[in-house]
Amino acid sequence: MINVTLINGDGTGPELAEAAKRCIDATGAGINWDIVEAGIDCLEKEGSPLPQRTIDSIKKNSVALKAPITTPVGTGFRSVNVHLRQLFDLYACLRPCKSYAGVRSRYSDIDIVLVRENSEDLYAGIEFQKGKDETGELISWLNAHSTKKIRPDSGISIKPISAAATERIVKFAFEYARKNKRKKVTSVHKANIMKYTDGLWLEVSRQVAAKYSDVEFEDRIVDNMCMQLVQKPELYDVLVLPNLYGDILSDLCAGLVGGLGVAPGANIGDKGAIFEATHGSAPKYKGQNKVNPTALILSGVLMLRYLGKAKEADRLEAAVATVIAEGKSVTYDLKENRSDPAAVGTSQMADAIIQKIRNGK
Repeated sequence: MINVTLINGDGTGPELAEAAKRCIDATGAGINWDIVEAGIDCLEKEGSPLPQRTIDSIKKNSVALKAPITTPVGTGFRSVNVHLRQLFDLYACLRPCKSYAGVRSRYSDIDIVLVRENSEDLYAGIEFQKGKDETGELISWLNAHSTKKIRPDSGISIKPISAAATERIVKFAFEYARKNKRKKVTSVHKANIMKYTDGLWLEVSRQVAAKYSDVEFEDRIVDNMCMQLVQKPELYDVLVLPNLYGDILSDLCAGLVGGLGVAPGANIGDKGAIFEATHGSAPKYKGQNKVNPTALILSGVLMLRYLGKAKEADRLEAAVATVIAEGKSVTYDLKENRSDPAAVGTSQMADAIIQKIRNGK
């Protein structure tokens, strides 16, 4: 048995967690689940959206499947999700975007993997609020050391990009490409403007790429990359991006394959990983057995592959793909007409996937 932490989340999170758990268990992967809580429900019961027991469970097991969490306001956490990534140094955010027959989209045959750097860039959380004394001191210092002047009524965000963090994320992207028989890695940046941050990112990307002659390498400026993905996404394979660009382009690529409902994700470090859907907790649908469980189930597929359970992962993904392609036992958002009365609930879609897994054994 493999010990894995299951974080129930809040909003629709517990329903999605249960659906994903049942589907993963049906593969026979042998997961021993440690079920813990996080999110708004925890804040009300325990005074924290991220209880120590949840943190301890992840530390112990090193692998977690996390249902969506609503980030409470004013609790000390800008984001529970970001806090977990920083706490466990989960520096690589892996977001595959893949077309599945039966999902409505303007595109077909998309198969792009985004590798997003998680620890630096503008999401590092180094900010200075307008009007604070320390902000004024920083502005004065910057104005004294730069020809570019900052207005005194400014807020400031710092964008750190280091050679070390860039090297490890670009190496992660190339290792992923090599392991999964991918042909190309594209480094995305804005080095033409931000020469000392994105310029460093590009310089280090090229240095790492030189060590992987078996994988093609190219770079793209981020705004051009957005246009390229809309016009000719078939040209791209693995994208590696700084934090902010990775966040934005992962939603763009999810749009290419039908939306966040089919977009899985993983946050991976050297000593552990947390797997999660890209979408949020949709609290307005809480308890309605209505939301699409696909993204979290596919995150479970990523988890199984991470755990070395490739056959089980393949069976689960194939079952999900078959159910979606048939279009019978799917949630309302996967129906051609979203008002289709034949749409099933979260639990019933999981039942259909489980039946496909059992039929395929």
